[in-house]
Amino acid sequence: MEKVHHSKIGSDQGAADKDYGVINDEDEFDPADPPPFQMAQIRASIPKHCWVKDPWRSLSYALRDLAVIFTLAAAAAYFNGWYFWVFYWAAQGTMFWGLFCLGHDCAHGSFSENSTLNDAVGLFIQTLILVPYHPWKISHRHHHQNHGNVEKDEAWVPISEKVYKNLDSTTRILRFTLPFTLFSWPYYLCLGNFGKKRSHFNPYSELFKPSERKEVMISIGAWGVMVAVLAWASFSFGHLQLLKVYAVPYMVFVMWLDFVTYLNHHGHDYKVPWYRGKEWNFLRGALTTSDHDYGWINYIQHDIGTHVIHHLFPRIPHYHLVEATKAAKPVLGKYYREPKKSGPIFPFHLIGLLARSIKRDHFVSDTGGILYHQTDPDLYKFS
Repeated sequence: MEKVHHSKIGSDQGAADKDYGVINDEDEFDPADPPPFQMAQIRASIPKHCWVKDPWRSLSYALRDLAVIFTLAAAAAYFNGWYFWVFYWAAQGTMFWGLFCLGHDCAHGSFSENSTLNDAVGLFIQTLILVPYHPWKISHRHHHQNHGNVEKDEAWVPISEKVYKNLDSTTRILRFTLPFTLFSWPYYLCLGNFGKKRSHFNPYSELFKPSERKEVMISIGAWGVMVAVLAWASFSFGHLQLLKVYAVPYMVFVMWLDFVTYLNHHGHDYKVPWYRGKEWNFLRGALTTSDHDYGWINYIQHDIGTHVIHHLFPRIPHYHLVEATKAAKPVLGKYYREPKKSGPIFPFHLIGLLARSIKRDHFVSDTGGILYHQTDPDLYKFS
C-alpha cells in the first residue's frame, strides 16, 4: 500500500506522485515525522571554531567582490565590444549576487560580532545593488523565525488553495512559468508575497515595528540616493550605456537570487512538508530546507547553497558552513538530503529541478497541519 504525502487533485496527480518518488510502506523514512533529535544535539556536533566570526576575513571577501565588480565594469568600458558584453553581463550579474550574499551575512550578524559594522557594510553593499537593506533584513528575519510555516513564512511561501483559485489566469501563468518566475524579486520587494501585500518601501507596513521605522527610512533613503546616482549616470553617459553596464547585470542578479532561493525551499526528489499551527516548530521548519551544489559558483555566492545548517544556526559564518554541515550530518541522518554534485561547467541539473518543481508545486490545502504542494493539472491547458 502506498502512503501518499499530499492530497490528490485531478487525474494527473498520480503521474506527479510517481515523478516525485512517493514513499512506500517499506521505506523507513518519512520527512514529516518529528525528528528524533533536538537543536542542542546538532549544536554540540559542530566544532567550536565554526562559530567564530573573523571580521577581517569577512571584510576581505567584501573588498574582493567590490574589486572584481569595478574591474569588470572598467574592462567592459574599455573593450566595449559585443563579444565582451555578453561575458560581462553574466559575470557581473553573478558578482552582484555574490555581493548580495555578503549583505545577507551582515543581516544575520554572521559577518562579525560588531552589529554597527555589520549594518554599515550591509547597508553600503546592498544599496549598490538596489536592495533596501534594513527592510529586507527585517523581513528575512521573519523568514528565518518562521521557515516552513505556511501562515507566517516570508520566502517562497506556498500559495493557499483559496488564494490560488482567486488568481487570474495570467498571474498564475506568470508565477508558474519560466523564465517569469525568476523575476519575482522586484515584485516581492514592492508588493510582498501573494496574499500578503506588504511593501519593503513603506515604513508603516505591518512588516515593521514602530521602533524599526527609523532604520527602515534610512535604508529607503539610501536606496533613493542610489537611484538618483543611476539616473544621473544615465543622462551623463547615455541610457544605453547604463543599460549595458548596470541594468542587464542587475536582471542577471535577480535571476540568480530567485533561482537559488527558490531551490533552497523547493525542488526535492520527493515532496517535503510545510506546516501549519501546532504541527510547526523551529526545528521541523528548518529541516524543510535543502542544500544544493553549484560547483565553482559556490565560491562566488559564499556557500549560500549550503542552506540547512544556515537555517538551523544562521549566525555561523558562511566560510564555516560546509565544515559545520559535515559535522552535523551524522545527527541529522535521513533528514539531511545529500545534494547532487554539480558538473564542472555549470549546475545544469538544477535547472531541470527548478523546472519540474515549478510545473508541479502550485498550492497547498487551506486545511490541515502537515501540508504538501499540490498540482493544478489544468494550469497549462489553453482552450
